[in-house]
Amino acid sequence: MKPILPPAAVPLPDIEPTPADLAAIGAEMPLIRAEVELLDVEITLMDRPGTELDWQRWRRHLGRVLDARRDLANRTTGHGEVIA
Repeated sequence: MKPILPPAAVPLPDIEPTPADLAAIGAEMPLIRAEVELLDVEITLMDRPGTELDWQRWRRHLGRVLDARRDLANRTTGHGEVIA
């Protein structure tokens, strides 16, 4: 049987993001921001009945999310690599 090592003896994986990870996050930031703004609008609509202005705001932010997704997809190769 293999001995069970205490937690202190188990090596921790390197948890720092690599430069490639940071570049990928940076490339996705416009999409992340657009999704957060859309979520803010959706939370507002859950809190109270939406007015016509609220629904226009929701459609505008949904369009921004879709635009950001399209832009990110157009910059991404088939292997998940981001083209700078």
